[in-house]
Amino acid sequence: MNGAQKAFFEEKERSLGVRLNDVQTQAVLQTNGPLLLLASPGSGKTTTIIMRIGYMIEALGVNPSRIKAVTFSKASAGDMKTRFAKFFPHLPQVDFSTIHSLAFQVVRQTLERQNISYGIIEESDKPGVVSKKRVLREIFEQLNGSKITEDQLDELLTYITFIKNKMLPEQEWAIADVKVPRKVEIFQRYEEYKRTGSDRLLIDFDDMLLMANDIFTKNREVLAQYQRRYDYYLTDESQDTSPVQHAIIAKLVAVHQNLCVVADEDQTIYSWRGAEPDYLLNFQKHYPEAHVLLMTQNYRSSATIVEPANIFIQRNKKRYNKQMFTQNPAAEPISFKILENYNVQAKYLADQLVNLPKLGSTAILYRNNTSAIPLMDAFDRAGLPFYMKDSTMRFFTHWVVEDIMNFMRLAYNTKNIAVFEKVYRKMNAYITPTQWQALQNAPEEDCVFTQLLQHVKLQDYQPDYIKRIRKTYDSIQFDKTTPTVMLEHIRYDFGYDRTLKKMSEKLGFNYENLLDIVNVLGLIARHTSTMTEFAGRLKQLENLARSSHMKNELNAITLTTLHSSKGLEFDRVYLIDLIEGIFPSEAEEEIEEETRLFYVGITRAIRHLELISYSKRFKTSVVPSTFMKALKQIVSPQELPKKAPKSPRKTMKQYRNERTITTESMLVVGSKVNHVIFGEGEILAVSSRTIELSFATGIKQFMTDTCLQQGYLETVED
Repeated sequence: MNGAQKAFFEEKERSLGVRLNDVQTQAVLQTNGPLLLLASPGSGKTTTIIMRIGYMIEALGVNPSRIKAVTFSKASAGDMKTRFAKFFPHLPQVDFSTIHSLAFQVVRQTLERQNISYGIIEESDKPGVVSKKRVLREIFEQLNGSKITEDQLDELLTYITFIKNKMLPEQEWAIADVKVPRKVEIFQRYEEYKRTGSDRLLIDFDDMLLMANDIFTKNREVLAQYQRRYDYYLTDESQDTSPVQHAIIAKLVAVHQNLCVVADEDQTIYSWRGAEPDYLLNFQKHYPEAHVLLMTQNYRSSATIVEPANIFIQRNKKRYNKQMFTQNPAAEPISFKILENYNVQAKYLADQLVNLPKLGSTAILYRNNTSAIPLMDAFDRAGLPFYMKDSTMRFFTHWVVEDIMNFMRLAYNTKNIAVFEKVYRKMNAYITPTQWQALQNAPEEDCVFTQLLQHVKLQDYQPDYIKRIRKTYDSIQFDKTTPTVMLEHIRYDFGYDRTLKKMSEKLGFNYENLLDIVNVLGLIARHTSTMTEFAGRLKQLENLARSSHMKNELNAITLTTLHSSKGLEFDRVYLIDLIEGIFPSEAEEEIEEETRLFYVGITRAIRHLELISYSKRFKTSVVPSTFMKALKQIVSPQELPKKAPKSPRKTMKQYRNERTITTESMLVVGSKVNHVIFGEGEILAVSSRTIELSFATGIKQFMTDTCLQQGYLETVED
C-alpha cells in the first residue's frame, strides 16, 4: 500500500470510524478489471462497496458520473445512496439503480427513436391501468372455463418470470414444474395480447430485461453508446441475478471489463426467479483475468452462531470452498425447542416476548405467510406490537376463507340463494346445472334445502343427504353456535374436507396447504364465541396486517418470511415451523437451495437464535426438520445417540473419546481423520488458522481452533 492509499484509509478511520480488514482493503484497492467479491453474511459488504466507490473518486480521481452501481431492488439502491451520502457528503452522488431501471432506459430510448408507441403493463391491479393479473385472469378463464385462484395466479406469474429471466425458447416453456392447467397456451396468448391487444406495444417488468438484451445484441451503436457511458460497473447481491441480467452486464463491460460483482453463492435463494449460483461458480471462466476475494469475517453474530452456521452450509456442493469466521465472543447457546403441538407455538412465542424490554430487534422468521396469522392473533391479544415485513397477505381473501365465511352466512339466513350459490358445489350434494336452474325458478318462501326437496327433481341418492344438511343447519343458532362448532359442521357434516381433497386431486392444489388454512381459522375461532365475533376478528386481523406493514415501529417485533429477511439482522431471531415437508420442503432436487435458505435464516441472528418445531401439526404427527437436527448435531454432538446412521454425512461420534483430536500436533499431513459431519478424510494441509481435508465429496477447509475446541475430528483406527 503506497502513501496516498494509506492516507485515504487513515483519514476514513479518523473521520468515520471505519477500519477495514485486509480483504476489505484489497477489495477497495482492486479497481481495474473483473473482481468477484464473495461476501459472507455480516461481513460488511455495503461498507466495503461504499468505501471502494469513494476511494475511486477521491484517491483515483474517477468522475462519479462514470461509475454505475446496480442493485437488486429499489430499497437497496436507496440504502446505497443514503450510505454513500453519509460517508462522502462532499462528493457528487453516484448512479445507483436497479437493473430494470437501466434496461428500461435502453428500451424507452430505442422505441422512441423508432416512433413505436408503448405502454407498461402493471404487475398488480390498479385503477385505470392495464394489469398483468387482469389479463392473465381473463385468458385463464377463456381457456379453462373457470376462474383462476389467487394461488394459481401467483404460480402463473412466477412461471412467466422464470421463463423470461432464464431466456428459455418457446419449445422449452413446458419444462417448468407448474401445475396451472394449459400454462403454455396461457403464456402464448399473453404474449400475443401484448403485441395485438392494444393500440400500442405493451411491456411488462420482465420484458424490459429481454428487450434491452436483444437491443444490445442486434444494435451495436446503442450498445457502444452505453459502453461509453460508464467506465466502472458494480453489481450488488449478484447471487439474486438471473441469466438475462448477467447477459446485459456482460455486454456493457465487454470493452473495459471493469466489473465488480458482489455476491454470496451461499445465499442464492431465488431460483424461482431464474437466479442460480452457477454464474458465480463459473465467474473465472467468463472472466479469466478475474480476481476472487473471500470476505468471510462475520462482524454481526456471536461465535456461538457463526461457527455452527459455517459448518452447516458446507453440506452443499455448489459453493466456493470458503470458511465464515468471527472474532466476536461466544454468547447464548442456540436454543432448540420442540413443542407438543403447532397450536401452542404462537402462545409460546408471545409468552417468551411479552416481558422483553426491547422488541425492535426481534424477528420471527417463517417459510409461508400463513404462519403469520396465528402470531398476529396471539401477539395482538397479548398487547405485543408487530411489523409485517411482507406487503402481500392473501390469507384473508383466499377462496377457502371465503368458502368458510359463506357457509356461516348461510347459517344466518338459509333462504339466501345468492350465498347458497357460492357454496353448494362444496357440499358434496352433486347439484347439477339443471337442478340449480330449477331451484332459481322455485318460490322463495322457505330455506334453500326445503326448496330443493320440494321443487327440484333429484336423483335417488340426493334427498337423504340434503335432508341431513338441512337438519344440521336447523340445529345451528347463529347467535349461539360457536365458530368452533360451526367449523366442525362445515368440515365433516357438509364434507368440506372431502371437497378440498377432490379439488386438490383434480386441479393440482396442495391439499395440506388448504387444510392448514382451515385449521388456522380454527385457532382464531377458539377465542371467539359467536360467528359475528369471528368474522369481526378476521377483519380486524386483516386491517392489522395492512396497517402494521405501513408502520414500522421502533419497538415492534418483525414478522417476515425467510426470503424477505435476507440482508436484515436482529438481536433475537426465532425460526418457526421447522418440520419436514415445510422446511425443508419435500422436493429433493431443491435441497441445496433449501439449505441456503436455512443458512440465511440462522445468520440473521446477532446474539439469540431459537429454532422451534413440534410433534404434532393440529391432529397429524410430524417430524422435526432435518436441518434443525443437523444444526443440533453440530452444536451438541455429545447429545447424539450411540447408534448413528450409516451415512457418512450424518455419522456423529460422541463429543469426547480417546480418539478425539485436541491439539494441533495431532494433525499430521497425509494422515486419515474422521470429521463429525463429513466422515473419513485425509489431511492435505494444516496451519494455525485452517485445516484442509480431502473427502470423497471434495476438498473442504475448516477453522483449526473450532475443530480442536469442539472435538470435530478423530483419529482413524488402523
